Amino acid sequence: MKQGYLSEYFEGVAAKRLSAVEADQTRSNQHEYNATRRMLDFIGRPSEKTRMPALFIYLTDEDPEPIVEDAFLTLYDSRKDQPHRHPEYRFYFPTTTVSMNAAEGDLLVIAKRQDGGLLVVIAENGSSVSRQIQWLFGFADLTHPGFSVKSELETEQDRIEFASRFILESIGIVVEATNETYLETMLQRFDGKFPKTRDFSAYARSTLSDLRPRDDPDAVVMAWMEREEILFRTLERYLIADRLSKGFSGSADVGVDVDGFLSFSLSVQNRRKSRVGLALENHLEILFQECGIHYTRTAVTENKAKPDFLFPGVHAYHDPAFDSRRLTMLGVKSTCKDRWRQVLAEADKIADKHLLTLETAISTQQTDEMAAKRLQLVLPLGLHDTYTPTQRVWLMDVAGFVRLVHDRQQDKQNAIRD
Repeated sequence: MKQGYLSEYFEGVAAKRLSAVEADQTRSNQHEYNATRRMLDFIGRPSEKTRMPALFIYLTDEDPEPIVEDAFLTLYDSRKDQPHRHPEYRFYFPTTTVSMNAAEGDLLVIAKRQDGGLLVVIAENGSSVSRQIQWLFGFADLTHPGFSVKSELETEQDRIEFASRFILESIGIVVEATNETYLETMLQRFDGKFPKTRDFSAYARSTLSDLRPRDDPDAVVMAWMEREEILFRTLERYLIADRLSKGFSGSADVGVDVDGFLSFSLSVQNRRKSRVGLALENHLEILFQECGIHYTRTAVTENKAKPDFLFPGVHAYHDPAFDSRRLTMLGVKSTCKDRWRQVLAEADKIADKHLLTLETAISTQQTDEMAAKRLQLVLPLGLHDTYTPTQRVWLMDVAGFVRLVHDRQQDKQNAIRD
């Protein structure tokens, strides 16, 4: 087990596409998956029928929260009474909300965690989340009917970084990426509490003072985001532990302050969800400044829409004499899901819009629709490999976007001089 790699959380992982018999309960009552020898190497070969606790998860792009249910898999040798034949192990699975949502072609992942528990993930066929899970575990080809298996989880592909951390958390794996070196400094600097996101972003950048955005905008953005995420988790872990140590005692007649605990838990979740997107905007703003780009952040356009960044600025946008071909807008969303369509209505004067995201492996169906609606996806270059070769031809990196905006800005200045 190697820290910072998938092996820290999993002993082995198997994946396949669900067949019609496995997914359609009207066509089969067997409720079984055929195990392979390589799966049994990390799951085991029990001599008797063995029920194994398992967490079932169903994922789709449309639902913001996964369907989660505690159940079990029962592993048994279907040829136990036939000693003259080789063993044939199968997993029996019960009817759950997850299995009832499954369909032919969906991605099925069965993983054994380091704590011995099983994780059963089913992701909707053709969805971005399905491709992300497949990329996370390094399963390139699942066209054959049986399970593909990985038990070596310490290669470079298996290193847990910013993008993979968020995919892991979508399947219930909490990655504790912390750096205690900065904890004491943060507690003193921020008076033992969470600062404003803008202030925290600035502090995160200050710990990487040798980076030069002009040299490599893509790498710098990812480095800033990675550092802020680690520092945030470090401070968060300490402050949550400190709050929990004080307990949630209510009045004498009430006992435990359940409402107080729920409110605290909700605040933790909301902070995590809102902070990443704001942090990304904060770092991009400094990147644009360092690259000499003129912009307005959250400018107001038609119908009170507020694109995240407008170039060269809001005054040029509302100037009837300004050439609209020199205007650029950029929406920023750390993850897209279906929310990317919101960007389409944020600046009517700009026909070709841009959206910067950190989301890996968005489905081909979604990126095709983006292109059809004249929305250009922008990602840091390090994330391009999570997309198909065809998609990568179309994608724009951060450096390319900076060049585009800079060139349009220069065109404007040249026009003024002329």
